[in-house]
Amino acid sequence: MTGGTFGAELRRLRMAAGWSLADLADHIHYSKGYLSKVENGHAQPNEALATLCDAELRTGGTLSALVPRRRRKRANIRIIRPTDLPSATPFFLGRESEIGEIEAVLRGAGQGSPAICAVDGMAGTGKTALAVHVAHAVQDEFPDGVLFLDLHAYTPGTPEVDSAEALDRLLRHLGIPGDDIPRVAEDRAAFYRGCLRDRRILVVIDNARTAGQVLPLLPGDPGCRMLVTSRNRLVGLDDAHHVSLGPLAGDAAVDLFAAVAGPARMPSDAAGMGVVATVVERCGRLPLAVRIAAARYQSNGFWSPEDLAARLADRQSLFEELEDGTRSVYSAFRLSYEELSPAQRELLVCLAIYPGTEVSPYVAGALADLPMARARRSLELLQTAHLVSARPDGRFHCHDLVRLFAEDIGATEMAAEQRRAALARLLDYALLTAENADLLIAPGRYRPGWSYDYRPPTAHVFADAASATAWFDAEWPALAALVRVAADQDMHDHAWRIAFLLRDYFFMTKLWQPWVETHLAALASARAAGARWAEATTCNNIGIAHVCQGDLDAADRYYRMALPIFRELSDEHGQVTTMANLGRTDLYRGRHESALRELSAAAEFYRRTGARRNLAITLRGVALAETATGDYAASLDHATEALDISQQLGLLVDAAMALNCLGWTHFRAGEHDLAAVTYRRAIQAADQANSDYEAARAITGLGNIAAAADDLAEAQRLWGEAEERYPDLSATVGESRARYADTH
Repeated sequence: MTGGTFGAELRRLRMAAGWSLADLADHIHYSKGYLSKVENGHAQPNEALATLCDAELRTGGTLSALVPRRRRKRANIRIIRPTDLPSATPFFLGRESEIGEIEAVLRGAGQGSPAICAVDGMAGTGKTALAVHVAHAVQDEFPDGVLFLDLHAYTPGTPEVDSAEALDRLLRHLGIPGDDIPRVAEDRAAFYRGCLRDRRILVVIDNARTAGQVLPLLPGDPGCRMLVTSRNRLVGLDDAHHVSLGPLAGDAAVDLFAAVAGPARMPSDAAGMGVVATVVERCGRLPLAVRIAAARYQSNGFWSPEDLAARLADRQSLFEELEDGTRSVYSAFRLSYEELSPAQRELLVCLAIYPGTEVSPYVAGALADLPMARARRSLELLQTAHLVSARPDGRFHCHDLVRLFAEDIGATEMAAEQRRAALARLLDYALLTAENADLLIAPGRYRPGWSYDYRPPTAHVFADAASATAWFDAEWPALAALVRVAADQDMHDHAWRIAFLLRDYFFMTKLWQPWVETHLAALASARAAGARWAEATTCNNIGIAHVCQGDLDAADRYYRMALPIFRELSDEHGQVTTMANLGRTDLYRGRHESALRELSAAAEFYRRTGARRNLAITLRGVALAETATGDYAASLDHATEALDISQQLGLLVDAAMALNCLGWTHFRAGEHDLAAVTYRRAIQAADQANSDYEAARAITGLGNIAAAADDLAEAQRLWGEAEERYPDLSATVGESRARYADTH
């Protein structure tokens, strides 16, 4: 009958306070269903429940008096001051900003400061060390003690602690005898909160897996604070302040290595410290990896920093080097991996196929054959597990060691056919997207038609040339790497096609070295695939890169490799283009008459066949040859036509080049005022096209005009400005040659 009496009185007091059953549940953190059973006499009350209800409803102990005496002995239990905080590591370095942020929360700085601070980060970032370090620093703020509990969510060989067991352990740390700890988890949680009432205690929960584990352990009392660590971002802790840990800064990682290795083992010269910096970079600046590497280095007195760096340079054995018998970076990652769903595991393994460091949802979608929205969500889930990290531009970064782990795990847990299919999808995505971007930055370029075996569920659409250029800016290193990957995997058609689509971007940005490197790989692939047109076209493109760098002999060799192939294929367009290219080498060698003859013939072919972009490019060459022969009127006509075509086609860089061509003709004709006006127009056009190269060419031209007027100070100023915009302007450019002549 007592239970019924208690329940009836609880209902009466609750209703008198104007509270619903849900209101009471929210205040005392018992379930609404359980409280309903108590009020209806179907569940027996307990002292913890009575104490909480009396406190919240301000009854003066009415409900506690209705609980049978045998259940009220806990009311006289004495709480001890817990002091079970582990010792702090002597090798804790760095993290100053994170320490300040966490301490501010735990000290209750600021109005409405949260009572919980949740620290998350990938395996090996030192979350536990940070939590213990901060807890020691603030423990004087908590006169009633510090509770520490490791839930072992990621401890190999140790069972994970669930919330019910965690409550049991915390209560025992508070001095509660086992017989007095309630059996029901909800009762334990309520009793635990009652024990912490009106006290200032810091609760440190280490290695939690989910917010659900942590919620029953919240102190509840405003005088208490909680610090929790997890590999996952505990988004379910709504009121928590979240701090995410990444790799250490470079200097802090070196300092950590030095602290563990000891001063006697550290090099004293700058070169040696540079090797140590390389070591910590190969450890990914991950505290766990740095500690293991430093400890092994310290214990092997015959190792030099160079020896350690060499061991860590071998990707095949890197994880073996980052293991010391007790700690293992690979094992730490493996535990995080096993927490993932099958789909998330597959995506992580697929990310290792991509050679870029920053992956977009589009790329992830192609790798895993997912629509972009689902791919983004999957990446966000990997971010929650701290296996990737988000970037402000919408891309996601995969840590080098996580990537290496994914490569390793993929070799054993994903069939080779699956990995190859993912790579094929990625290559088709890269080709399709690069083609769409290239169409915008180089409209009118001659392109062969090719089909795609795979089209991604969500295509990457570009609004304009600027957005297409921005995509190339972000993706070209990965695209260049994909050329080599495709070649290595005998996917030769993909290799030469990606290089072909990179050419205009490389020309626009003057990235000579990657241009030549990708096209040499593409040339080998074209030959391996027996793709004769691709072989000839790639030779032509390599030649153009060499001309732009002033290596005319190399350019001539590649053009002469291309010409017989185009003849063999009866490809008139290819033959004419190659002859025009050879005409340009003649122009730069001073063979102006032969250059004019070849370039003029090519211009007529392009005019007849409607290849307007090729026509504009070739007309610039014709104009330069005519300027060299002194036919300035014809040169101005052809350069002006090239400018008109470029503007009509929306070719911004070509328009700037045409204006520079006009400026050069005016300068050589002695029309310096007109040359200056034209060069200034060229600078504006170059800035609009984001071409520092063409801007530097125009500014150099203005410097030449100043030098011709004997204003050497102004000439030097302008030439210096040009060098700031683009150092080492090619010697094949007329303005550069004129400057050299003026100063020697």
